[in-house]
Amino acid sequence: MKLGIVSAFPPSKVTLNEYAHHLVLNFRNHQSVSEIIVFTNITEDEVTSNYSVEDCKVTFVSCWKFNSYFNLLSIRKAIRLHQPDMVLYNLQFMKFGDKKIPAALGLFSPWLTRKMRIPTITLLHNIMETVDLNSAGFTSSPIKASFYNAIGTQLTSIILRSDLVTVTIENYVDQLEQKYFASNVKLIPHGTFEIPEEPNYELSGDTKQILAFGKFGTYKKVERLIEAVVEVRERTKERLEIVIAGTDNPNTIGYLDTVAQKFSHVEDLRFTGYVEEEDVPRIFSESTIVAFPYTSTTGSSGVLHQAASYGKAVVLPNIGDLASLIEDEGYSAGFFDPHSTSSLADAIEEFITNDNLRKSVAKNNYQAATAIPMNHVTDLYMEAFQDIFKKRNITSWNLV
Repeated sequence: MKLGIVSAFPPSKVTLNEYAHHLVLNFRNHQSVSEIIVFTNITEDEVTSNYSVEDCKVTFVSCWKFNSYFNLLSIRKAIRLHQPDMVLYNLQFMKFGDKKIPAALGLFSPWLTRKMRIPTITLLHNIMETVDLNSAGFTSSPIKASFYNAIGTQLTSIILRSDLVTVTIENYVDQLEQKYFASNVKLIPHGTFEIPEEPNYELSGDTKQILAFGKFGTYKKVERLIEAVVEVRERTKERLEIVIAGTDNPNTIGYLDTVAQKFSHVEDLRFTGYVEEEDVPRIFSESTIVAFPYTSTTGSSGVLHQAASYGKAVVLPNIGDLASLIEDEGYSAGFFDPHSTSSLADAIEEFITNDNLRKSVAKNNYQAATAIPMNHVTDLYMEAFQDIFKKRNITSWNLV
């Protein structure tokens, strides 16, 4: 059986590229999948071709461009040419661009694929109903926010024309069913990318490292984190290193350079830039705690799943999708007021000065992460495709 996946993919820096990487790694080991075709975006660097394994060929087709007005047509053309037996879209609302019209047009693709009579599942990582448009960098105007929400409602209705829409947070299912009267929405957990061996929770060395990981500048801002760590240093006299791992959000290019200049006087402050996939384990493993300096959320947090899988204590605001993940998947955290530097400092200090608490939270998070590995997630997708085939009376493939 030939599986198509529409997504950004490393070395692309477009959002959800890492998630697609791990989907491919796990789908290729499924006994029913003989070929995977990844319909990815065009980048300067080609995707490496070393993903194929003995029983599964993996092919990369670069067929769409970030912010192109023609992605709907180019994706359709590529899918028609390669004829996958089923297609999985790995999406969020700004997947195809950070400009409004290209981003919106690309989201018609799942509906068009289903119109081609190809079984289609859309994995939707966020929904407009939970996004704070001001904090996320879309607009601060109430009038524009109302307009964007109306457009978001229409786009969600289009996405729901897929055979199935999967989401990673249980609350999303409730909202989509209640608002859109949808009967084709299913919860499939985000899953944990990799399950390393259980780490040694003991600390080595005198310096403790506070890590923030992601794309920064909109609702993820690091100024308050830096100020909070400086405050904890003054309170406790602990040796604390601050590591900002990642890049600017596409909507705020230059943000991290500005922060680096503003805080150039702060000692032991390091900006790593983009973290390659092979360097992710080291970045997390070297950290003492992982901080989430968010003022809002826009979907399930891959960073939280990664931090937990490496056995880390985390500090985060008890808001939105982060709060849902804590409740639904059993993670533990130190909580803080997202608008208070002192509150963030208190949360960090509690883990820095109470090592038994840090280790207890870290162990719980590791256990929560190992409960939902990515191979289990891909099994759930194969079951979902099997259900679609049954509804369509397709009997050509055995997906067991």
